Amino acid sequence: MEFVHSFVEFSTSFISSGGILFGFLLVLLESLIPALPLGVFVALNVNAFGIFIGIAISWMATCLGCFLSYSLFYYLSNRFIYKFLSDRVRKRIDKAIDKFKKISLSNLVLLIALPFTPAFLINIVCGVASISREKFLTAIMIGKVFMILFWGYVGKSLIESITDINTIIIVSVMLVVAYLISKLVSKKMNIE
Repeated sequence: MEFVHSFVEFSTSFISSGGILFGFLLVLLESLIPALPLGVFVALNVNAFGIFIGIAISWMATCLGCFLSYSLFYYLSNRFIYKFLSDRVRKRIDKAIDKFKKISLSNLVLLIALPFTPAFLINIVCGVASISREKFLTAIMIGKVFMILFWGYVGKSLIESITDINTIIIVSVMLVVAYLISKLVSKKMNIE
């Protein structure tokens, strides 16, 4: 336990000394390299810069990183990646993509807002499926708010978070709010 506290103190001071841009870049990098831990970076940003600034820079960075990842696959999938696939594999991928293209904005927001959903995979699938930029950006900007709030709030171990009834209630409320906001935005902007 002492090691964990020492690590958190060292990491927080390291991020603080690097400044807001450094905290921003860590979260941006996580959106592009899926092996990096978003929850840890968000918690460290919150510890280093406070709840409001830590969450704000984490949210902006993850939204930008997800959009960059989505854009990469949006433009490269049809031009380069498909050329190297066999017809059989291409047909299977197309069948799965056709199903995903029909996902509603509200369901996409919920998928993105879930704290343990692999964001990199969603970015790839949305890019390859040619989900519209407007729909993707709207879903990312709404869903990531709740995911970042979750990681900022949870600053404790995974096991404690899953078994703590208060955390489960807060996450459930955040998911319902994300769903309701996405329904309102979907109707106002006519996105589906």
